[in-house]
Formats: sequence, structure tokens, C-alpha cells
Amino acid sequence: QVQLVESGGGSVQTGGSLRLSCAVSKRTFSVSAMGWFRQAPGKEREFVAAISWSATNTYYSDSVKGRFTISRDNAASTAYLQMNSLKPDDTAVYYCATKVVPYYRTTAYYTQEGDYDYWGQGTQVTVSS
Repeated sequence: QVQLVESGGGSVQTGGSLRLSCAVSKRTFSVSAMGWFRQAPGKEREFVAAISWSATNTYYSDSVKGRFTISRDNAASTAYLQMNSLKPDDTAVYYCATKVVPYYRTTAYYTQEGDYDYWGQGTQVTVSS
């Protein structure tokens, strides 16, 4: 069974930083693209960032571009989301997701919820002003 476990959430003040981690079952991680999504209270879940299996390609939502960085360590079967210059609007539950990809799609990233096969349980990020 595939498991994704997020960690690193917490409470920070405006301008602060957090680093989220997503540990994935090793077998799945080695052939998967990764994504981060978030859901604020009363809002739909939204795309935040994505990274290809090869880690050569990344993509960000406009709201986080220049402040967040997605990365992965395939040896550790872990994906990361470094979040800098946090704002109150970044307050949400953050979810990581993984999509198993065929060998010919190793440079692809995915931005739609429906593209992903497995999801973590989420980690809360709260940014106070």
C-alpha cells in the first residue's frame, strides 16, 4: 500500500519560513511525479507546486512563485516544499500527492488534482500577521 506522510507544518509569523516534507513509500517514489496542494478554510483545494520524477522540471502557481521551492531527494524517497516570505493568505492544510509515471514521462509534471494517484493526510500551516 502506498503511503505519503507529510511533516513540517506549524505556525509562523508573516515573513517567516517553513519546510514541508513528504515521505513516500520507496517503490512508488522512484517512478513518480510529485505535487503539493493546499486547502484553506472554506475554499477549494488548489495547486501549489509540482516536480517531475527527474527533478529537472518544476512548476508553481502564480501565488507562490518566487517564494516557494519544490524539490525531491529520490534516494530518501522524500519531496520537500520550502516556503519563504510566508503570508497570512498561505494559511491552509498542505497536501502532497504522487503520480506513478511511465518511463517516457519522467520529465513531466502535473498540476491537476485528478492527475494524482495517492495523497497524504495533510499538514497544517498557519501564518499570523
